[in-house]
Amino acid sequence: MRDVKNYRLGFDPWGLALFLLIMLPNFVWFALPAPNDVLRDESVTPLIDAIAQVFQIIVAASLCAVVNVTRDKPMGRRYLAGAAACVVLYFAGWTAYYAGIVNPAVILTLCLAPCGAFLVFALARKNAPALVSTGIFTLCHFIFATANFIL
Repeated sequence: MRDVKNYRLGFDPWGLALFLLIMLPNFVWFALPAPNDVLRDESVTPLIDAIAQVFQIIVAASLCAVVNVTRDKPMGRRYLAGAAACVVLYFAGWTAYYAGIVNPAVILTLCLAPCGAFLVFALARKNAPALVSTGIFTLCHFIFATANFIL
């Protein structure tokens, strides 16, 4: 990391807000099962799932607690629009899932849209640790979704 000097531990409230916004449908799902709730089926990728869980924690920590002092303030409109589009797409995916629609498009939306929001946010914040950890999480999440629900 050539620009380590640009990073400090701090608090990014927007990183926390994005993470909690993405987690909101998951909290609903934990409490209220959806019809045709295939996401509760036993996974065929337990090792990938464990790696993903570790990186999900690292993603949350790096989005919320790693600050690049050279980042743009405020976040550029294109980045904001990109992250917002991913969040809207993610909520649309959950709406479809709760309407009983379970197909590859919905599963991939639930898998990739939140990751896209995190990636766009990390890019906007010039947050390399969040970008790398989100990339690894995205790969694990994609393998999980594909192996369990698409193949």
